[in-house]
Amino acid sequence: MPQFGEQFLNKRESKLHTSKPVEHEQARKKRKGEGFSDKPVEKITDWLEVIKQTHMGHRDDPRVLERIKNYYHKQNVIKPEDIPESYFETQKRLAREQGHGDIEITEEIRDQLTEVIKSDQESTLDNWIDYFTDPDSDSYPMWAKYWAWNGMLKLSTFDKEKQAFSKRKKDTVAPFPDLSREALAYVVDSVIKKTEQKDIQAEAEDPEFKKLLQGANFGKLYAWAIEKVTPAEEHELLITDGEWVKYDQNSDHMPLVKSLQGHGTGWCTAAESTAKSQLQTGDFYVYYSYDKQGKPTVPRMAIRMQENSIAEVRGIAHQQNMDPYIADTDTLNEKLKDFGGEGEKYKKKSSDMKLLTTIENKTKQGQKLTKDELIFLYEINSPIHGFGYERDPRIKEVRDQRNLKEDAPIVLKCKPQEIAWKQEDIKENTKAYIGPLFKDIFKTLSHLDHIYTSFPEGKITRQTLEIGGQTERQLEKAIEQAGMKISDSVLHMMRSLDFTTEKQSEQADLVQLTVQNIFNDDQVHTTDELYKKAEELGLELCPAEVGPHLRLKYTEQALGDWYSIAMKQITGADGSPGVFFVRRGADGLWLDFDWAGPTGRWSAHNRIVFRLRK
Repeated sequence: MPQFGEQFLNKRESKLHTSKPVEHEQARKKRKGEGFSDKPVEKITDWLEVIKQTHMGHRDDPRVLERIKNYYHKQNVIKPEDIPESYFETQKRLAREQGHGDIEITEEIRDQLTEVIKSDQESTLDNWIDYFTDPDSDSYPMWAKYWAWNGMLKLSTFDKEKQAFSKRKKDTVAPFPDLSREALAYVVDSVIKKTEQKDIQAEAEDPEFKKLLQGANFGKLYAWAIEKVTPAEEHELLITDGEWVKYDQNSDHMPLVKSLQGHGTGWCTAAESTAKSQLQTGDFYVYYSYDKQGKPTVPRMAIRMQENSIAEVRGIAHQQNMDPYIADTDTLNEKLKDFGGEGEKYKKKSSDMKLLTTIENKTKQGQKLTKDELIFLYEINSPIHGFGYERDPRIKEVRDQRNLKEDAPIVLKCKPQEIAWKQEDIKENTKAYIGPLFKDIFKTLSHLDHIYTSFPEGKITRQTLEIGGQTERQLEKAIEQAGMKISDSVLHMMRSLDFTTEKQSEQADLVQLTVQNIFNDDQVHTTDELYKKAEELGLELCPAEVGPHLRLKYTEQALGDWYSIAMKQITGADGSPGVFFVRRGADGLWLDFDWAGPTGRWSAHNRIVFRLRK
């Protein structure tokens, strides 16, 4: 039988017949007197027979397959010392862009990241080994398997926009390509027919494929096939109807992995170690659109949870954005409604982090910020929310590079001369005040919308709260029914005779500010000093019921946010005098206890709520 395939390999891999494995087999045959050859094609034929015997001749012994896999892992999986420092820098950058700040890559974290990279490369490589050693691939001749395998080893990630694979290098951290059996079969079948000089229908119908087949570059052919014959065909992407599938936290990760492999999603979840790790931290939702048979098998987008919070949302377009067909539907927005407030928070966080990254990059490049970008940066309309537990440090970094006296008039929508930066500058046309607080300031400037002790961090927040009309028991029950939490000390305070509520509803005008705002210094002050100074400014203590009412109203409190209520102290469960403390931690929204004896010390950053004097 003509050795078309071996001739094909000899032509494409010009040095294959002189490689060590091939020469080693000829030397063995020579020693055994089995008859050896110097002809390149015959040498390749003999060597391929050895591969067939070693790789497919022991299918009943899993230990052999394990040894084969270990051999290829050592040959092809990245070595820890080859992982580029830029990879770890990228992890730091991504964490920064998510609002986690400047994280430190410790040796422990480095080892963990390294292990994930290696495991993902090993598992994706194993997919190809399992297939090529499985009876399902026996229809492929050994030369075709070698050609495809050797070509696959040269490929890195698939760029859906360029419709091409990146080249794999010594320091490539990406997993090996997804195995799409349909695309692989199309490519291998076409190459076999080409070598046997048979007609190929696709070659006649598609000039691009004909050109690619002539070059016989596996990476280019496989990329073409993935785009043309896998479920990501254009006409199938037009089908947006489908179903959401939930993969529960700590469940078996393999069903998720198998549902993604071969679809070219670009998601790292298609690799086993990553999928396993992600399912250990939370549930995973995938939206599958219907395929040609009407089954939900085409992954289009995913929602990854981290415990009870949405960590990220991914699509299958470039950079894991939504493809245009899915983006034109309400599928994602409708799903996010299932997560209640968490869905809305995710959209806000995602939007904020993207815009903050844009602003940071424009600042680095010396580009001018728009009015809307400045309003966002100075948090005029709402706080900037990120995915980290701490405030995103980029906010301060960018602000520190700005000229406040130029930016303030823009974001406060007034002229520079309409901003007073000290008490003496206040005039009839003043629209904003930025300076130290002074006696009866809130009465003097009651008509102003903007009062700051410093811009923008020293913003004085004023709000109206409806209080009264509920008993202590009703407030306690309302907080519990809202899923909020009350500490034991607070329960003791609310059930004390010192805690009273108004029978009729009334409006309380509240002012929230920091100890630094009040004293215009960074010193520590006692409770008595704080209360006395606030009285000079035109403030008074809040009725005790303000605490529970604020807790009920302030449902969108940011993670890590907290403030105290200035009130006449009530004894807590441990016998200490205290005030209410409204906070949100990782475990939810709390009405808590804050110790506040007469000599209790308050730091400059402590936030506290007073009532405007009637």
